[in-house]
Amino acid sequence: MPTCILGGPGIPDLTAHGHDPDRFVEVGSLSKVITGTVVAQLAKAGVLALDDPLERWLPEAPGGTGITLRHLVEHASGLPRLPPNLTPKFRDPYASFTDRSLREVVRTLDRVTARPPGSVSYSNLGYCVLGLALVTAADAPYQQLVDRHVLVPLGLEPGAMTAHPPEHRRLVRRGAFGRPRSTWTLSGPMLPAGGLWATPRTTARVLVGLAVDRALGEPAPSWVRTSTSVFHDGATRDSSVFAGARADGNWIVVHRLRGNGRRTVDLAVKTMKEATDEGR
Repeated sequence: MPTCILGGPGIPDLTAHGHDPDRFVEVGSLSKVITGTVVAQLAKAGVLALDDPLERWLPEAPGGTGITLRHLVEHASGLPRLPPNLTPKFRDPYASFTDRSLREVVRTLDRVTARPPGSVSYSNLGYCVLGLALVTAADAPYQQLVDRHVLVPLGLEPGAMTAHPPEHRRLVRRGAFGRPRSTWTLSGPMLPAGGLWATPRTTARVLVGLAVDRALGEPAPSWVRTSTSVFHDGATRDSSVFAGARADGNWIVVHRLRGNGRRTVDLAVKTMKEATDEGR
């Protein structure tokens, strides 16, 4: 399947089976890194604070949930992984999750939460709620926040990561008779959790800027951390990506036009290990 690998020293770039590192691909949950970076930059600017209670920015949320913006960023809000009452659809499970649906979730958070805040449990829904809080606090659309607080400070063009790339620059998987397969609806309330598109080259520049050069300061709490690295991955129906950087400055971005994220992560880890072994 189409595969692209971009990396630091010792990792040869690879473009295979018709991939193109300069066409837009879905980056899935890597979008959460961008959302978390926006939160960190808004906090640095004094627009909000990580420990603000959610109801400060979304007054329709019931009081007393104890959920803060930090809980949402760190997947410790107690919210379930997915929004409730998704309409089962083979091709597009998120089509029924609208802005109105998200507002209803916010109004009933006390009944939606699966556990008390504080315990870590990965939540796409939490990032949907976080995105709504951000655009409310900053009084600006999500794309504008991404452009202003992430892309432009890293020297990238506005819209270099977007939910709406030009059709002719999208790289998507093809099905029967070479027809492009449809993608999930992730441009609405799911956008802050997993709806961005970017070229692999842009993804690499974002990774290096945020996690290697640290041009915007300490990497946001939305990154996954180990003792030696920061990373994040993401997967949609037909797209999967891994972006990670080690403490020694080496880094890798892997994108595959296939939704099996586990195999993409495995390929990234294997490639990094081989580069390390060869450098000894």
